[in-house]
Amino acid sequence: ISYKKYIFNEKELIPDEKTLGSLMMAFSRDCDVIVAVGSGTLNDLCKFSSFQLGLDYMVFATAPSMDGFVSIGAALITNYVKTTYQAHVPLAVIGDTDILAAAPMEMITAGLGDILGKYTCLLDWKMAHIITGEYYCSHIADMVKETVEIVVEESTRIKDRNPEAIKAVTEALVLSGIAMSFVGNSRPASGSEHHLSHYWEMKFQAEGKKPILHGIKVGIGMIAVTKMYETLENEQFDFASLKERSFDYAAWEKKVKDCYQDAAPGIIALEEKAQKNNLDKRNKRLAILEEKWPEILRTIKESLPSSAEMEKLLASLGAPINPAQIGVSSELVEDAVILAKEVRDRFTLLQVLWDTGLLDEYAKMIAAYFGEKANC
Repeated sequence: ISYKKYIFNEKELIPDEKTLGSLMMAFSRDCDVIVAVGSGTLNDLCKFSSFQLGLDYMVFATAPSMDGFVSIGAALITNYVKTTYQAHVPLAVIGDTDILAAAPMEMITAGLGDILGKYTCLLDWKMAHIITGEYYCSHIADMVKETVEIVVEESTRIKDRNPEAIKAVTEALVLSGIAMSFVGNSRPASGSEHHLSHYWEMKFQAEGKKPILHGIKVGIGMIAVTKMYETLENEQFDFASLKERSFDYAAWEKKVKDCYQDAAPGIIALEEKAQKNNLDKRNKRLAILEEKWPEILRTIKESLPSSAEMEKLLASLGAPINPAQIGVSSELVEDAVILAKEVRDRFTLLQVLWDTGLLDEYAKMIAAYFGEKANC
């Protein structure tokens, strides 16, 4: 079989315009299929380029580190903003459990973090359905949650690199991608925990810091979101007063420019289009929130394991459970909670907190929670 091989030599591969351009410049028009040998970033680059070229692609997975193997989206960075582009699913995903089990443990626990993030993203999806009427498929949600629970059951064997446990992790990651393809977007696999991860990733890139594996950040984001959901259960609201609250657009815009920097124009443009912070739309959501509050409380209680339980599981495998462990400061935690909802036009817990005026308070609470843990 004739083929052309291209290897990225960068120490830290960033899936941005420059990297994609270098791949396209190396592409030979004699090729009729593209094969990615690797995991997340390589998969996204090959997925997007093959889609643009009208070619099939396959992926030979070398680590069970993320859930995008068979999703229809490709996560790239454009104009400094993490953006998911329409692409296509691979012709085949090949995974040898011996190779997958030999991957660096950090990549395996990243895959686990990505899987555990489904707890919070599925709850975000259900919340969006209740409050905004967004499409929700209980069959797909149950399918994803069942695979997550299988992985949790196998978690004690992951540390030993047991092939069956690694197979369970990989199959859960692939199934998450299938769920995304069924729905047509990343909703069954990505929620507020991913938005926190995206914000930290964008800040690290802007500051020239070494990137942290996506699933590692998602796992920490999942703990943060779970803790915020647990706190939300105890809130009591004066909805009439909440509807009277104003919104200082100028202060918001300044905060976005200060924190997002080069990515700020894209974030501001998204808000102008999506109108997530429009007061009329907020008040309509608050009216539904008030009506549905008992149902929402039941849904939260039924959907999530405890944050302490998730911390214990990840820590038992040596995975980071505190932002400080991956170089994310308390300030960056606080800013992420306040601003991460602006990364996507997607209703999540972070939007609920903004609607109810709790976002700044919860940002400080989560930063303090992790800060106290880091000092123990």
